[in-house]
Amino acid sequence: MKKVLIKICRAIVRPLCYLAAKIIYRVKIEGLENVPKDSACIICGNHVHALDAPALMATVNRNINFMAKEELWKSAGFRFMTMCYNVFPVKRGKNDLDAVKTALTILKKNEILGMYPEGTRNGLARGIKPKNGAVNIAIRAGVPIVPFAVIGDFKPFKKIIYRFGEPMDFSSYKKQAKEKEVVDSLTKQVMDKVVALRDGTELVIK
Repeated sequence: MKKVLIKICRAIVRPLCYLAAKIIYRVKIEGLENVPKDSACIICGNHVHALDAPALMATVNRNINFMAKEELWKSAGFRFMTMCYNVFPVKRGKNDLDAVKTALTILKKNEILGMYPEGTRNGLARGIKPKNGAVNIAIRAGVPIVPFAVIGDFKPFKKIIYRFGEPMDFSSYKKQAKEKEVVDSLTKQVMDKVVALRDGTELVIK
């Protein structure tokens, strides 16, 4: 019964979300060629607004499985949206093994995992150190990280741009996965790419 309900919700809600994203927020995707068409990857971007993940999921033609903080499930509206899109919880500030297992299962199925290393909205601007989870999972799963930038403030009828950069391959760091300094450095490289994409200083494949 639940699977039928989910199918009905997705059939109705997803087209409506697509129209809202395109008409109200004028979403534009750049550099989508950098996202693998049929293999696994982790996409990592800057988190600017509560709508930046839903708007992206509504407009990209591949399913994205986003990791989101557990506290969001307290909202009935958010729980409803998780039936329409692929979202799973993570306990922030803890070593959430269940979330890691879910992420690895997603990647084994050649799907896309979406993560925000900032861990909160506008974390970089607030001086919050990015989390290493995305890099740790990428190394463990042997998949690339595709950085992306969200550009815009989600004011109605002002354009929102999602700009994807080239995949970053960290597979050669498997033996150094437990070295915090190394993983910290790799996470910084990812976020530096995100900032460069946001500021327009990173070349994007057209």
